[in-house]
Formats: sequence, C-alpha cells, structure tokens
Amino acid sequence: MEYATLGRSGLRVSTACLGTMNFGAPGSCDETEAAGIVDAFLEAGGNVIDTADGYNGGEAERIVGRAVRGRRDSVVLATKAFLPQGPGPNDRGLSRVHLTRALEASLRRLGTDHIDLYQCHHWDDSTPIEETMATLDGFVRSGKVRYIGCSNFTAAQIVEAQWAAQRAGGTPFVSLQPEYSLVARGIETEILPVCRRHGLGTLVWSPLGGGVLTGRYRPGETPGADTRLGRLMASPIPGARTWAEGFLNEPNLAIAGHVAEAAAELGVAPAAVALAWVRSRPEVTSVIVGPRTLDQLRGNLAGLDLALPPEVADHLDEISR
Repeated sequence: MEYATLGRSGLRVSTACLGTMNFGAPGSCDETEAAGIVDAFLEAGGNVIDTADGYNGGEAERIVGRAVRGRRDSVVLATKAFLPQGPGPNDRGLSRVHLTRALEASLRRLGTDHIDLYQCHHWDDSTPIEETMATLDGFVRSGKVRYIGCSNFTAAQIVEAQWAAQRAGGTPFVSLQPEYSLVARGIETEILPVCRRHGLGTLVWSPLGGGVLTGRYRPGETPGADTRLGRLMASPIPGARTWAEGFLNEPNLAIAGHVAEAAAELGVAPAAVALAWVRSRPEVTSVIVGPRTLDQLRGNLAGLDLALPPEVADHLDEISR
C-alpha cells in the first residue's frame, strides 16, 4: 500500500480509502462481514476509513467504531455531516447548531474523542459559509477534529469556503470528496484545478461508475435485481431510479465495453482496469472503495495495485474524454 499527503497538510493517507456506505444496510453488509472487511483493509496497509452520520441511520458509524476499537490510533477516521438527523428544522445542514450536535453524536457512535477528518457532506445554501467555517475551526481548536474537508462541492463553493477561512484566520479545507471515474470526468474542467490552487487533496468516490465499469451491464438489458443499479432502479427513494438510469446510457456502456476489452487483453477483471485508471490520475490522492463483501474488497485492492500499460491508459483516457 502506498501513502500520500492529503492536500496542503501533513496527514498521510493510504491511496486506497475504505468507504462504509454498505455497512449496516439491510440485506447488504452485516456487522460480521463489515468487521472482516475492516480487518483485511488494515492488514493490507490501508489506514483511512470514511463514513458519514447519514449512512444507514448512523449504524455505519457504530460498526466502524466497534471495528477499530483497540487500534484507533492507527486509523485515519473520516466522517461527514449535513444529512437529516431528525424531523426538526435544525436537524440538518451546516449551521453551527446542527454541526455541533452532529459532531457530538458522531463521536458517541464512533466511540472516540476525536475525528481525524471531518467533512461537510454537501453545500448548504441556507447557512453563510462564514458560519460553517468558523464552527469547523472551533472544532479543530477544541481538539475534537484534526482536519476538515468537504464533499460534493463545486469549484466556486470550494473557493468561497477557503476564502472565508482565510478572512477569519481559521482552518481551511484540506480535502474534497468528488465523484470520479471513466464515465464521470466532469471535475477535470474546473474542480481539480481549484483543488490544486487551494490545497485540497481528493478522496474520489464511485470509481466504478456506479458499477457500470464492472462489465455487469449490457446495452438493451434490464439490470439484474441482484446488482447495485438493479436495486436502485427498484428503490422507493426519490431520485434513486433517475440516478441509476443516468449511468445506463449508450456512451457509458460503450466506455464499459472498451474497459472489458482491455481487461480481457490483460487477463484481469474489468473492475481492476477501471480502478487502476482512476488510481493512475495524478490529481487523485486516494480512491474510495465501498465493498459489500470481503471478496469485493480483495478484488478492489488488486485493481488498485494494477499498473496499466501506458498505451492502455492512453486509449481509455481518449475514448472517455
């Protein structure tokens, strides 16, 4: 496992990050399986585990906290806040009220006295960014948070946040969690250049393009009920079907076909090729993988260890540009 400095900080993180969205999800990854995944990830040399208070009603945080008990100091523990934690008007967002409550709740669920990387899960239009950054700076000064970051912010929102921290003489963001894969390269235009200028490392999510790049989906075929996109298509959650359908378009499936061809030539799984391409991008600090099973984790780590031949990497870069 290799390590890299996270943005403009001294924090060293593994180039693979364990995502825990599946931990505690009904019918997905129970605590026994999750504990095995955490053990294998740490044994492989990974050190950064990412979760959020909104993952499965806080259950993911509880599972992670129990899984790292006794070895907390060897883990870079990252979590996020923004999503609703109750029915009240102050039970969501990035206000001082909600963030303070959310941090304390996350600390309890994780069974720790500090968070290594505390992240804003989404931008909050209803809260002045100055209030958010001042609140986060207070967390750092109190010792309850070591570093701060953001997720799903636009380039302009990153700039606003960093300027707000600078004006107040406070703590700036050191990281961004953006979506990035061969079928989702929009961050290359503005977001990645802004991250470079403003000192943010990247922990990228959905490197397999919602599963499209694994080779499990074919043009004109309905996703199987046992697949990720199949479950999303059948989900009662508003927007889940739309999100899934957004991946299952002709250009994306064509890119997936090229990935499958390259994988066949190299004698590896398509997912390994897709992960290796993301890992090879110089702007990527760490790649978030979110396995449901131990076998999936092992496959993901193998992909992140794969070095693509330059001609294969260049071809995939060109056809997905």
